[in-house]
Amino acid sequence: MTVDLVVKNAIVVTCDEKQTVIQNGGVAVSNGRITQIGESTALEQAAQNASNVIDGSGHILMPGLINSHCHAADSLFRGLVEDLPLEPWLQKVWTAEGAILNPQTSHLGSLLGFSELLLSGVTSTMDMFWYPVETVRAAREVGMRVSTGGIFFDGPGVDGATLDDRIASAEAFFEAFASADDVFPATMPHGAYTVGPENLKTARDITNKHGGLFSTHAAETKAEQADVEGRYGSSVIRHLDHLDLLDERTTLAHCVHLDDEEIAILARTGTTVSHNPMSNLKLASGIARIPDMLAAGVHVALGTDGAISGNDLDMWMALRLAATLHKGASQRADAVSTHEALGMATRSGARALGAADRLGSLEKGKLADMILIDVKRPHAVPMFDPVTHLVYSTAKSDVRHVFVGGEQVVRDGVLTRHTIDDTLDAVAELAPRIAATVA
Repeated sequence: MTVDLVVKNAIVVTCDEKQTVIQNGGVAVSNGRITQIGESTALEQAAQNASNVIDGSGHILMPGLINSHCHAADSLFRGLVEDLPLEPWLQKVWTAEGAILNPQTSHLGSLLGFSELLLSGVTSTMDMFWYPVETVRAAREVGMRVSTGGIFFDGPGVDGATLDDRIASAEAFFEAFASADDVFPATMPHGAYTVGPENLKTARDITNKHGGLFSTHAAETKAEQADVEGRYGSSVIRHLDHLDLLDERTTLAHCVHLDDEEIAILARTGTTVSHNPMSNLKLASGIARIPDMLAAGVHVALGTDGAISGNDLDMWMALRLAATLHKGASQRADAVSTHEALGMATRSGARALGAADRLGSLEKGKLADMILIDVKRPHAVPMFDPVTHLVYSTAKSDVRHVFVGGEQVVRDGVLTRHTIDDTLDAVAELAPRIAATVA
């Protein structure tokens, strides 16, 4: 067997179910998949035959992070609307988006957002935005995997589409990307308060037809809960359950305001919750009941939301908040364990993508989506436990090398497929027009 890549002499944090850590180890990769993982001494023969051998000394090798909820193109509006709760904030955001966004500017914003994510070690993202084909095009330009698809929104929305347009676009998206190994097709209605029951079911019927994923915002604020309850006579989660929208292929972003029965519904249906602590804090939405969800058996993944609500796309910040926020809120030091938090950003994210058999951990046979993190830094010494370091000390600037399917897409902190300076210049040129939308 031809060996394409060997990484050795690293601290390997596999993120597998057994939480295996190899103090001096690595992986061998062939045709984009891990063919061997273990101690460095066991990799010597593979290294002799490998096309590329990387010495991981002074680094942690781990699976790439998986962002389960993002609006990457909203990076164009970073810091534009501040100090408002979600509902009035959204009105200003949609005004700005409506004035600026088209396929070209959405592609530009996606390039900016995905570049930030990939440079920080995120190798797969579930991204909800108006022009999903442009989202895929941008993800492929930088070299990452993405889950996206047809947007549903009652009324014309930012893109001006009719319902018939949305149905046709959603169907066409599945047909275009059904066989792609770097795209996880989905339908993505915005939420139960912006999409009526029939259109929610239409979106779900399309994804059911094609065996795809389904994602929407849910129970983000008390105002949303009151709105849905007033219209349909039940809370958001009960409403979605009544419409038969919840199962293991569904990811719900936020889920901040839930009662015990709603948590039990999510556990029973196998629904994934995407926890977005930075966005929830900054928009004053509240603190999700993550420890209660974990205790009930709900699958919890991790997300950044968009840079317009959290100001950056920092999964390491989200990870640290997921591990610490609930300890303080509950006054229980064991509210979320270190391994539970790291699992949200890896294995649970893979499950949300329907790709737990391929992604989320470093194991033989899985895709070689992995990152090398520099631990030759003052904040990494001494390091008694590499998992603790990842959760509580690692910064996105510590990520040095990123591989997707064995291809090195970040080398020494620089993108290998995409020249970021061109994107930065284009965004800077557009910035005065963006600023004028809220002037």
